[in-house]
Amino acid sequence: MPRMSKVELYAAIRRDHRGGMSMRELERTHGVTWRTVRKALDSSWPEPRKKLPPRATGVDRYKSVIDEILRADLDAPRKQRHTVTRIFHRLVEEHGADVSYGMVRYYVAARKPEILVESGKAPLEAFVPQTHQPGHEAEVDFGDVTIRLTGELVTCYLFSFRLSYSGKAVHRVFASCGQEAFFEGHVHALRTLGGVPRTKVRYDNLKAAVARVLGLSRARVEADRWIAFKSHYGIESFYCRPGIEGAHEKGGVEGQIGYFRRNHFVPVPEVSSLALLNEMVEQWDRQDDARRIGSRSRTIADDFALERPLLMPLPEEPFETGRLFTPRVDRYGQIPVRTNRYSVPIRLIGKRVRVILHASHLVVYDQNVEVARHERLIAKGAVRLELDHYLEVLVRKPGAFPGSTALEQARSAGKFTPVHDAWWTQAMKIHGERDGTRALIEVLLLGRHMTHEHVVAGLAAALRAGAMTADAVALEARKAAQAEIEPARDARTLGQAPATVTSLHEWRLAHLPPDTRPLPSVSHYDQLLRPRRTSGSSHREGEAQ
Repeated sequence: MPRMSKVELYAAIRRDHRGGMSMRELERTHGVTWRTVRKALDSSWPEPRKKLPPRATGVDRYKSVIDEILRADLDAPRKQRHTVTRIFHRLVEEHGADVSYGMVRYYVAARKPEILVESGKAPLEAFVPQTHQPGHEAEVDFGDVTIRLTGELVTCYLFSFRLSYSGKAVHRVFASCGQEAFFEGHVHALRTLGGVPRTKVRYDNLKAAVARVLGLSRARVEADRWIAFKSHYGIESFYCRPGIEGAHEKGGVEGQIGYFRRNHFVPVPEVSSLALLNEMVEQWDRQDDARRIGSRSRTIADDFALERPLLMPLPEEPFETGRLFTPRVDRYGQIPVRTNRYSVPIRLIGKRVRVILHASHLVVYDQNVEVARHERLIAKGAVRLELDHYLEVLVRKPGAFPGSTALEQARSAGKFTPVHDAWWTQAMKIHGERDGTRALIEVLLLGRHMTHEHVVAGLAAALRAGAMTADAVALEARKAAQAEIEPARDARTLGQAPATVTSLHEWRLAHLPPDTRPLPSVSHYDQLLRPRRTSGSSHREGEAQ
C-alpha cells in the first residue's frame, strides 16, 4: 500500500475527529503526536517545510574579496580578466585561504552574472511572445544525429524546415551539411509543403548561405549560388545573431530538432542506406502531424491545412542543386572529389570530366554523356571503385585481377557473389589460371547489357553442367531472361529433364526459323539441254533436196 501523503493524513485526522474521536484516540489510530493532531485540526493544508539555513563554508570569509575582484574585472581589458583558477590562486597566496577550487568555482559562477546586472552592463534577459501569420514565416536549421550505417556508427546531419504558424516540419538526413545538402533539403521540404513562405525564412549564419558576417549588424555577404537559389524560389532570408545569443530567434526549429531526435532516433537506428533512413523519416513526419504543440487545441495537421493554401506557388523549372567539378582522370582511372576518390572508365584516363556532386551521390559526365554514378562517401580519404570500369585493362592483364581493390569492394558490396568465385575456381582448373581468369572477365562484361541477376543465374547453370566458357554463361543467362517474359511451357514438358548446356553455335543452329521457301525448279536448266542446229548441217540438207 503506498504511503499516505501529509495532506491525506490531515484529511483523515479531521474526518475521524468529526466522527467523535478524541485527541488521544487520533494519536493512537494514526500513529502521530498530539502536535500533529493539533496542526491538522487547525488547518486542512500542512505548513510548508522550513528550509534549513545554508551551511557555512570555507569560502564565506572571502566572498567580499572575490566580489571586489569581479567588480575590478568590469573595467579591465577583456584578455586580462581573472579566471576562476587565477582567483583561487590569489586567495591561497595573498590571504592564506583554506578553500577548494570547486567551492570557488561554484561561487564565481553564481555571483559573476549578478555583479554584471548590478553594474548595468548586462541587463536582464527578457523574451517577448510572438504571433506568426499563416503562410508567412519558416525556420531552417541542421542538427547532428548518430546512426548505425551498415553496422558502423557514423554521424550524419538532420535538416529541418519548420513553418512557424502550424509547426509543420519536414526533415531529411544527409551525409554532410554542405551547400548541396542545404539546397536539396530545401527542395524536398518545399515540394512536400507545396509552396514557399511569403515573408521570410530564419537562418543562422551557416557557411552554405553566408560567406561573411559584417560586424554586429544584420548585414551578410551571401554565397553566390545561395543568392541564385533564393531568387529561383522567391525566398526572403533573415539571419539570426551569431552564436548562442541568436538561438532563441529561431527557437521553434531548435526545439523541433531536439524533439525529433529524442523521439525517433532513440535508440540509435540501424539502416543499410541513407535512402532507407529517409523513407523512415518521412513516415515519422506524417506521424508527428497528429500531435499538438504545447497547449494548442488543434493538431499540426489541422493548422497546416489552413496554412498550405496561403503559401506561394513553386516555380515549374527545377534548380540544379549539385555542385560542379571538372577533375582530370589519373592513370588509375580515378578522379578526386573533395577529399575522396572515385573510379571512371579507364578509356577516360588523362581527360577532364564533369562531375555533379549531390548530397547523397555524384554523377560523372563525358561530353554530356553519363559515364559513372557513385554513392557519395561519408568518410574522408576513402576510395570507391567500380569493377566494371577496369574490365578492358584486366582482359589484357588478367594477373592483376585477383588482388585488385575493385574486386575486393565488389565482394564487399555483394556484386561479386560466391557463385562467381566457384565458377572462377572451376574455370582455372580446366583452362589454367590465365585463361580461366580471362573467361571470368568476359562473363563480367556480359553485365553491361544483361542484368546482374540473369548473369548470376547463367553462372550457376553453367557451373552445374560443367560448361566453363563465357558463351555457355551467356546462353544460360538469356534463358533465364526469357523465362521471365515468356508464358509457361506446356504441361507435358514440365516433367522432362532439364536441357543440358550446349555451345552457343549449336543452340543457334537448333533454333533456326522454319524454311517456307518453295522447292527450286530446273525447267530453266532443261532449255539449255535442247539440241542446237548448226549452219553446216542445214546446207547439206538443202543439197540433198
